[in-house]
Amino acid sequence: MGEKTIVQNRRARHDYHILEQFETGIALQGTEVKSIRAGQITLKDSYAEVDGGELFLIGVHIAPYEQGNIYNHDPERRRKLLMHKREIVRIGHTIAEKGFTLVPLRVYFKDGRAKVELGLCRGKHTIDKRQTLRKREQDRDVDRALKDLKRKK
Repeated sequence: MGEKTIVQNRRARHDYHILEQFETGIALQGTEVKSIRAGQITLKDSYAEVDGGELFLIGVHIAPYEQGNIYNHDPERRRKLLMHKREIVRIGHTIAEKGFTLVPLRVYFKDGRAKVELGLCRGKHTIDKRQTLRKREQDRDVDRALKDLKRKK
């Protein structure tokens, strides 16, 4: 069946140095799954935190399902992430000691189950962001030049 990416957090890749990535499950209500399948999810300004030995996703907006009824979900609620206890403890210690943050990088379906890819991140400074943009432009220029050379042959 494979993976089907629903949404990516491109802003996180621009604003943070991503040091490590984790795949987690997410505990959802029924109408939330339907909204995610329809692409009605936003990762802007969202993050994950360890609270009481559990991992929670905060700030993710999942729009209410249009065909839902009075049992529709709250769009901004905290959602529990599913991960092994020892991984949660290790991540919690890293975040507390070194000033990292957990940012959702993408939401996708893998074999019919909703998954969240989290990144253990450290914020970039403005100069780092400029260097990243400069490098991306240089790579594009090189690709264009190579493409032109191939056409001329």
